[in-house]
Order: sequence, then C-alpha cells, then structure tokens
Amino acid sequence: MKIEDCFRIGSVLKTKGLKGEMQLYVDFDGLDDITFDAIFIEIAGKLAPFFVESIKYNHNNQAYLYLEDVDTIEKATPLVKKDIYLSNKLKPKKKKKEFTLLDLEGFTAVDINEGELGVITDIHEFPQQLVAAVTYKGFEVLFPLNEDIITGIDAVKEILTVDLPEGLLDIYMD
Repeated sequence: MKIEDCFRIGSVLKTKGLKGEMQLYVDFDGLDDITFDAIFIEIAGKLAPFFVESIKYNHNNQAYLYLEDVDTIEKATPLVKKDIYLSNKLKPKKKKKEFTLLDLEGFTAVDINEGELGVITDIHEFPQQLVAAVTYKGFEVLFPLNEDIITGIDAVKEILTVDLPEGLLDIYMD
C-alpha cells in the first residue's frame, strides 16, 4: 500500500500500560463513524499493515488502541510518534454542501485565456485569502482563490476554471 492510496487519521502519542495499548492523537473528524479492522502505520517511509484488536475513542481527539501481535510495551514503543493511515476506500465522501475551496487540491486549473495551467498541487491558507499553487511550464505559479478569479468549478470532472489577471503568468515566467 502506498501513501497516495491512504489518508492520514492521526499519530501514536505514547504507550499506555505494559500490554501494548497505545494512546492516539486523532486529527481526522468523524473517525469514530468509520468501521475498520486494519490500519497502516508509516515506518521508515513505508506503510506497514496492522490489524486492530480494539479502539476506544476518548474526548479531545484521543483514542486508545490495541493492535494484534502488539501485546507488550516493547512491541508498542517503536510505534510511538508514527503516523497512522487508512485506505482511501474507507474515506467518507463529502456531501456537495460540505465542499470548500480547500477541496480544490488535485483539481486541474484552466485559465480562460491561456488554457490548462496544471494540477493544483497545494492550497495555501493566509489570513486574507486562500492561494492555489500549480506547476505551469516548469514554474510554480500562485494565484488567489476568490470570486474575481474563479469563473467555474466542475466537481465531477475536477476542473477549476479561472480568469487570471493579465500579466500574472508573465511574472512567474521571467
């Protein structure tokens, strides 16, 4: 399993007790609504699968986890501070009304004058606005995500249509 095929749900904070129980920090909203019997833990840049024996959700984005074959503190300790993932197949689909501009990452940006700019690789959050990043002709191009720039969003085809200000691309090409 590759990291691209998964989504991060949290990380192991510390061990608890001597029988392999681990305390997790859960940073994925709604995890307790997902039924799963296996997780992936990132170890040395690779995802290792583990079967879940039990998980108990606590308050404050924390949970307690027992994994099969991790039944001692010695087996659990190397997993501390490691990220935890689930398969993308388990990721809940967002309802249309829950769609935000942050969900545009991965969409293809198309300018009405220049044509296809590229895939949005990142959405930067600034206090004043959101800014999208694309790689266009080998250069990283940043543009704001606001109603003056965005002319259309096709969520099915994952296409963002924009009308960039004249000369914006030239700034990045020089």
